[in-house]
Amino acid sequence: MPDTPDVPVGGAPSGGGDAAQEELRDLRARIAALESGHRARETEGAAPRPSRHRARSVLAVILIVLGCLLAPLGVVAAWSADIVGDTDRYVQTVQPLAADEDIQKAVAGRVTDAVMSHLDLPALLQDVAPKGQGPLLQKALGKLGDSLEDAVRSFVQDKTQAVVASDAFQRIWTDANRRVHAALDKALTGSGGGAVKLENDTVTIDLAPVVEEVKQRLVDDGLTVAEKIPQVHTSFTVLRSEEIGKAKTYFRVLQLAGVWLPVVAVLLVVAGVLLATRRRRALVAAALGFAFATLLLGIALTVFRVVYLDALPADVSQAAAGSVYDTLTRFLRTGVRVVVALGVVVALAAWLTGPGRRAGLVRGLWHSGIGAVRTTAEHAGMRTGPVGPFVARYRTWITWILTGAAVLAYVLWPYPTGWVVIGLALALLFALSVVDFLAPSESGPPTAPSPPNAPGSPNAPSPPTAPDSLSKPPASPPPAPPAPPPPP
Repeated sequence: MPDTPDVPVGGAPSGGGDAAQEELRDLRARIAALESGHRARETEGAAPRPSRHRARSVLAVILIVLGCLLAPLGVVAAWSADIVGDTDRYVQTVQPLAADEDIQKAVAGRVTDAVMSHLDLPALLQDVAPKGQGPLLQKALGKLGDSLEDAVRSFVQDKTQAVVASDAFQRIWTDANRRVHAALDKALTGSGGGAVKLENDTVTIDLAPVVEEVKQRLVDDGLTVAEKIPQVHTSFTVLRSEEIGKAKTYFRVLQLAGVWLPVVAVLLVVAGVLLATRRRRALVAAALGFAFATLLLGIALTVFRVVYLDALPADVSQAAAGSVYDTLTRFLRTGVRVVVALGVVVALAAWLTGPGRRAGLVRGLWHSGIGAVRTTAEHAGMRTGPVGPFVARYRTWITWILTGAAVLAYVLWPYPTGWVVIGLALALLFALSVVDFLAPSESGPPTAPSPPNAPGSPNAPSPPTAPDSLSKPPASPPPAPPAPPPPP
């Protein structure tokens, strides 16, 4: 039997084998080109960034770090410009101290000592003894001198305590606080003066008005010898520290900087974020760094309180000094809490609006919850009417307007606190939830993933592809041979 030529699959003639081999080689060359291009792109992506991007990143880090370092100094500068520079605000701050038991006890003890040191007990005996019998009475009570002095001291102490607990002391304390403010200004900036003195790194106030009030009470109650007490200038220590003189220059600079130093710190951070290649991540890091640096200031205030009270002399009431310290630094601590709360809120907002997987999961849960509420409301017959389409059309503008209103409310708030920041953030979140309720997101709720092997899913196996020569439609069959002619 003669050899028959090999016929390739598909019924092509033997001469088509060369064409099939050529097409196969062409297909292999295309695949090799694609693989080489993919490797080139991977190599290009793994290559180091240009020096220009690296310089921008380094400069962004420097600006953000400088802004974070200036954050606590900015808080101190704002506090100094507010408290030290505003007498009325200072008086309003320390005015409640007049009702503080430790302050009243310390003032009463100081005034009692001053009155007793100028009270003439022999003259007192002359007044109460019969005419001409003063020496005899004094001799008879010689052994009871200490007891008599203790009795008089107790009497004076009671009258002094009544004075410091009265409304008159409120007025005296307010006037004294204004003089304290001048002394504090002098202590920290080198200016000021008046009746309040700064000696040996100690801020003291003159309690002469309180002594005069006590003298009048003693005279009214029958102790007429108190009229002979001269004007007494006794001091009450408000602030004492060996570092006051050394800190004058630095504090003066902070006071002159005023509110501009925190503004400069914020501008440095903003410039660093704008220069960063990954701005959202830089914003989160900068906000948290700003909050952390300011939190260190709050910790330093707590530590310095202990050190300051331990360094006070024995004749100074630590309880009263602690009350004064807490009052003077109250607004400084409030500023620390404001900056920490603001930094955490900004960092959280930047992270939640980012493309991260966890942030997307949180947003999905949020939208799903609002969607469930909206579905329940629709089943109950609630309709938004034309409001829904309007909000959906201007959703972006409404979001920015609400955010700007929250920022403006914070800026215009006279003296914001940490709770004010948190309250404004929650109010903005509630307003945005109302917008989401009226106009659902265009993306809609997340859909469930398709089964791994379902058709059309990303993990579904793709059908095998054949070379071009095999994917072509089969050649038409050859024409059938003509039928044989019918027999004659």
